[in-house]
Amino acid sequence: MRTSSSTAPRTWFITGASRGLGRAFTVAALERGDRVVAAARTIVADDFDERHRDRLLTLTLDVTDRAAVFAAVATAVEHFGRLDIVVNNAGTMSMGMIEEFTEAEARSQFEVNLFGALWTSQAVLPHLRAQRAGHIVQISSVAALGGFPSTGMYSASKFALEGMSEALAMEAAVFGIKVSIVQPGGYWTDLYSNMATTTPMEAYGPLRAELERQWADGSIDSEPRLAAEALLKLVDSDDPPLRLLLGSMVYDLAFDIARWRMDTWAGWEQVSRAAEHPVPPPSGAH
Repeated sequence: MRTSSSTAPRTWFITGASRGLGRAFTVAALERGDRVVAAARTIVADDFDERHRDRLLTLTLDVTDRAAVFAAVATAVEHFGRLDIVVNNAGTMSMGMIEEFTEAEARSQFEVNLFGALWTSQAVLPHLRAQRAGHIVQISSVAALGGFPSTGMYSASKFALEGMSEALAMEAAVFGIKVSIVQPGGYWTDLYSNMATTTPMEAYGPLRAELERQWADGSIDSEPRLAAEALLKLVDSDDPPLRLLLGSMVYDLAFDIARWRMDTWAGWEQVSRAAEHPVPPPSGAH
């Protein structure tokens, strides 16, 4: 947890800060006395408590615009002098069967969820490296635990985010920078109400009907405030984990999927091991 030497106010840079989890993160950081650069496609300071105005900088930002991201980070550093915690929260969700996605729809899903986080990470790294300190938090999803019908492209974008972030964590550690991946479950945000959907293909009608039956009871989601409380504990830790699961459903599902994969690997162990037998390089190989 946070030590007595780290109680000074810190500066956050949060994307997707105007609503949902991003807004909850922004409010929680401000309430504890920290400074926040809140960035989103549409955001104004009036959306937040006026008591915190001197510690809040709102920036209109489309994270898919790499040049705009770098400019926003430069503005943030100029305004507050430094950055301590960067939360890549901006994200979108597209639902549909894999076969139904157009090229534009598939690319759009990755533009925000992967490239938006990539551009922001690249933009803040020079500043964090110069400080030899900082914490980048990537907001992933339960969808990164596995692919599921109708959310496959969303899962793909989050899988990609996590693969990039694992490498980033090892690269950034050399400079004293921490990286964490947060995998939230269900929270009362507008992710689903604002999601994009593909044009349904008739062939997938029965599968869609089955999914609708499974979802008929709806979901019982949590308040974003609880995710914000968990995030504060994460960034206050002297030894934050690479991954943090948020919610009992996600926690249990992660273990179930891990056990299923381990059982499958074990069942095919002989085939896996037989596919490797080191030999000297072929003649002429370099």
